[in-house]
Amino acid sequence: MTASDADRIASVASERGLTIAVAESLTGGALAQALAKAPDAGTWFAGGVVAYTLATKSRVLGVPEGPVIDAPTARRMAEAVRELTGADIGLAVTGVGGPGTEEGQPAGTVFLAVVTADSTRVSEFAFDGDPASVVEQTTAAALHALRTDLG
Repeated sequence: MTASDADRIASVASERGLTIAVAESLTGGALAQALAKAPDAGTWFAGGVVAYTLATKSRVLGVPEGPVIDAPTARRMAEAVRELTGADIGLAVTGVGGPGTEEGQPAGTVFLAVVTADSTRVSEFAFDGDPASVVEQTTAAALHALRTDLG
């Protein structure tokens, strides 16, 4: 559940004095919105970057030209948002909402990355449904991944 994951993230981040930042493409700000609604977000949520186009991903997050719906892009986005904000943890998502394929990837293909100073975890998902459903599933999966990494 997204709300409970965001609440747990808030609790753990506050307890440990951690800051979190997000870099989003597919979700268009949904991750930032979910985290901003969580308790005491002003103390642990550093902010986010919504980089929807390749040009923005390149200019703001340093993503190289070429395919951007892949694991290396998710990782670079998470690393870059950590660097930009000075956050302890960077969370990033990139993917295809649909309805058609993009860069040869089918609709519902999502890559997410959680990056800290000591670790990097990149996951791939294949979600079903229309674009709105893919965004909802991606947001929930990203929050759950972050909550799991925080313990």
